[in-house]
Amino acid sequence: MNNKLAARNKFARRRFLQLTALAAGSAALGFPNLLPARGANEKLNVGFIGLGGQGRSRLKEILGCDVNVTALCDVDEKQTGECRKILETTPYTPKTCLDYRELLQTDLDAVVIATPDHWHAPIATAALKSGRHVFCEKPLAHWIYEARELRLLAQQNPRLVTQMGNQGSASPNMRRAIELIAGGVIGKVREVHVWVPRSKSFKPGQPVPVGEDAVPAGLHWDAWLGPAPFHPYKKGIYHPEAWRAWYDFGGGSIADWGCHGLNLPFRALKLDYPTRIETDVPGKPVASYPEHVRIRFDFAARNALPPLTIWWYDGGRLPPADVVPKSIVSYYGEMPAGGVLILGDKGFTFGAPHPGADYIQLADEKKLSGILRYQPGGNIPESLPHSPGHLNEWTLACAGGPPTFSSFEVGGHLTEIALSGVVALRSGKTLEWDGEKMTATNTPEAGKYIRPDYRTGWKI
Repeated sequence: MNNKLAARNKFARRRFLQLTALAAGSAALGFPNLLPARGANEKLNVGFIGLGGQGRSRLKEILGCDVNVTALCDVDEKQTGECRKILETTPYTPKTCLDYRELLQTDLDAVVIATPDHWHAPIATAALKSGRHVFCEKPLAHWIYEARELRLLAQQNPRLVTQMGNQGSASPNMRRAIELIAGGVIGKVREVHVWVPRSKSFKPGQPVPVGEDAVPAGLHWDAWLGPAPFHPYKKGIYHPEAWRAWYDFGGGSIADWGCHGLNLPFRALKLDYPTRIETDVPGKPVASYPEHVRIRFDFAARNALPPLTIWWYDGGRLPPADVVPKSIVSYYGEMPAGGVLILGDKGFTFGAPHPGADYIQLADEKKLSGILRYQPGGNIPESLPHSPGHLNEWTLACAGGPPTFSSFEVGGHLTEIALSGVVALRSGKTLEWDGEKMTATNTPEAGKYIRPDYRTGWKI
């Protein structure tokens, strides 16, 4: 590491610790219990933490939500600059900063978190403890233990509005499919298949790279790493986007897409935790997410619902050809690159991973029907509210409107299920899983993949 880079990282670490002390002092004075006072007609003040692709997408989206954008935060000054350009034609001139703790000292009601996964829980925890409403991109956390802690923290602060960013939750197709499946239209469900396209943002199956490259100007690398293990900067390997391949920062496709693809079966089939998780991948576990993944999640019977198996595929793996109904392949002209197939003993639903269900077909029907126009489901009443949009749903709830659909309780539980697949992949073993206790009963050594050990100097 060159002297200039070392000095920059030393400064970033010192500034982080100074702000940590400042935040702790604020907490001691009762700051976490105070939201800024707002008049009835005043707009919500929102800050953004993490300004990469997802952060910029949410920033553009929130411009239509009738709120104030008052602060921007990222450890990469280039990404902050790109967001300032987005706001050039708006009335907003937000404060910008490198450290989220500095942002949390400003006049804010709510924060949007769109950092890499390893920062989700630490920042969401600090934001909730400071008394802010929180929208956090999926997965809610990088570790199962973090997801559980965030669920508990949100329960302890019910006046704070939370939402995890699995945007398909706002889809009218998903909400209607939940009603139809839970209403028994496709019968008893014992099997679900979820597959997602091969990721274009990261290369799987990589060994840890050797050497290091010069850190680009404006990127504060030590702060980007934060609580994660130290890795020297390597161009194109971690930042931007490619971090998702590496277990120290992300959980690959199952963490990325799991909170989308598993969302509908989780809700409609009232899932708790899997009891057994089995993986099928080539080779032995390495430091990055593998290629050609298949994961089997087994769930026990739930009241009147039978035992269930969910099969997960990514990296080019697909369900067996005889599993996918011919009407789906015929409609698309080929096997769809991604999908959620829920098989009941009376029929099935199928859709893209985000909404989870676009079509339905019963055993005595010859073709697919659109889920929203399905007439035989007419005796199942519409009970779920229509969403104004996933992010807007959150901003309206922050202002006293209806509750969010993907709160940290819902999103955190869903994240725990997805991340249990990561634990199985990293362990390289079939897990007998006690979800309530967050324990692999047959593989105690898997514990190191369940609870984080934050890097010295970056304790949260």
